[in-house]
Amino acid sequence: MLLGVPKEIKTHEYRVGLTTGSVVELAHHGHQIIVQSGAGEGIGLSDDMYRQAGAEVVASAAEVFERAEMIVKVKEPQPEECRMLREGQLLFTYLHLAPDPGQTRALLDSGCIAIAYETVTGPNNTLPLLSPMSEVAGRMSIQAGAHCLEKEQGGSGILLGGVPGVEAARVVVIGGGVVGTNAVRMAMGMEAHVTVLDRSLQRLKELDFQFGCMLNTVYSTREALARYVASADLLIGAVLVPGAAAPKLVDREMLRTMKPNSVLVDVAIDQGGCFETSRPTTHANPTYVEEGIIHYCVANMPGAVARTSTFALNNATLPFTLSLANKGYRQALLDDPHLCAGLNVHRGKLTYKAVADDLGLDYLSAKEALER
Repeated sequence: MLLGVPKEIKTHEYRVGLTTGSVVELAHHGHQIIVQSGAGEGIGLSDDMYRQAGAEVVASAAEVFERAEMIVKVKEPQPEECRMLREGQLLFTYLHLAPDPGQTRALLDSGCIAIAYETVTGPNNTLPLLSPMSEVAGRMSIQAGAHCLEKEQGGSGILLGGVPGVEAARVVVIGGGVVGTNAVRMAMGMEAHVTVLDRSLQRLKELDFQFGCMLNTVYSTREALARYVASADLLIGAVLVPGAAAPKLVDREMLRTMKPNSVLVDVAIDQGGCFETSRPTTHANPTYVEEGIIHYCVANMPGAVARTSTFALNNATLPFTLSLANKGYRQALLDDPHLCAGLNVHRGKLTYKAVADDLGLDYLSAKEALER
């Protein structure tokens, strides 16, 4: 199969769909790879390194999209990229379609086959291709939040861990999944007072065993959420419903109870965000103030640590990329129900129910689409 890797064009996005190591593996299996010039420069992978790995380097994204049978990216295709997709072309990347009707319509109109990293499943209801970036984003949420709390950034001037004789900041994490767990780990490592809220007693029990008595675990109800939101210096939104739009758990009224110049970081912003006041921001302009609260809602947080993120992502995606290239997408999806769960768009049909439900569009199951 001929695989194509365009340079990412989202604002301050430096990750790349395939590392040179992944190119070597794919070439070893007999596949051809074309990479847009400069695609890996942001993480220290030069054009010459890609050539040495076995890839052909081409000048433009247009040539990548025109020639490749399968496009491997990181972020969702931007409008100009959607226009270059063609019928029957395979796209393997993050999509996050539920909060993005424009992209959804563009992919449907293109006739492409789009497989989303974030809905590929694993054993025990895991999300193996989302997990590496969730780990990065969870850890970064505390790093970013601590920076925003600094007075120069408009924050309340609180040091996350405090110092002897001065109380540490209160960090509240909504959601105890992969993002939340990594946020808790970082915040506790910085010696903040940390509370995590979740609706799963089993998950809270696991977190209690993992972190011990220094972590405050709370079952999430409206009353509990309102109480802990009001007390937070740094509030982390880490709630995920796979493939669907994130639930709006914190409304504007709750936000008004927070201390002025406190900070919230909405890691769920890729799926629409879990705060009523959230709207996507970029690394170039990451924050805004609403109701006196600093909002950090960058939609591609792991892009800030692009090298770490790219290698972590490729470790997870490479086996699936190889399967799609070796078998062809149809056989690969039929052979692996976990990979099949990633199919969101198939030749003009929406094949992921949560997205169809959120956007009010017609739905065709992946199985039905593949059997046509």
